[in-house]
Amino acid sequence: MEKRIEAFLADIRERGDNQLAIVSALREIVLASGPDISEEIKYGGLLFAAGRPFCGIFPYSAHVTLEFSEGAALPDAHGLLMGKGKGRRHIKMQSLSDIAEKHIAAYVHLALAAAS
Repeated sequence: MEKRIEAFLADIRERGDNQLAIVSALREIVLASGPDISEEIKYGGLLFAAGRPFCGIFPYSAHVTLEFSEGAALPDAHGLLMGKGKGRRHIKMQSLSDIAEKHIAAYVHLALAAAS
């Protein structure tokens, strides 16, 4: 693991166990979603790419968002994508259980497929 990513996760740990648990679980889902996924620290969060960027994890004081670079173009069967920008959309999580309840793995696979 790159030192900048280790430092980022250490900073999250200082915010509390809940945030670290959410960020760690999201990171595992994204990295396991396909081969050759890279991660870097950018824009204050973890940005993931498979050739080109497709999603990112961004911690805030009261929640964590999983943001999708081309989220406006993704199918949203569960009506969970938030945002009104031209391209980006995000899903907010405040607890570890939100990850399963909000079908995060399915959205990550859609975003990865759209970036390919």
